Formats: sequence, structure tokens, C-alpha cells
Amino acid sequence: MNKNTRRARAIAIAQAKPDNKLVAVRYFAISASALAAVVALLLARWF
Repeated sequence: MNKNTRRARAIAIAQAKPDNKLVAVRYFAISASALAAVVALLLARWF
């Protein structure tokens, strides 16, 4: 692997980082599913 190939791979990896909006949407989806699981557990205990 020569220098140009290594540099091109490093640039491709750097550009593959997710942007902040995608991270925020993913975090919101995880937190919403966790909240739904907690609500389901609480409803199962009450009824």
C-alpha cells in the first residue's frame, strides 16, 4: 500500500463520520424506546 492509497483511505474514513443530526436522531430514538419500555413495565405492574 503506497502513500496515496493510505491517504485516500484516511480521507474516506474521516468523511464517513456521522454528522451531528444523525447522532441526535439516533440518540432520540434510543431514549424514546427506553422510555416506552419503562412505561410498559409500569403499566404491567399496575394492571
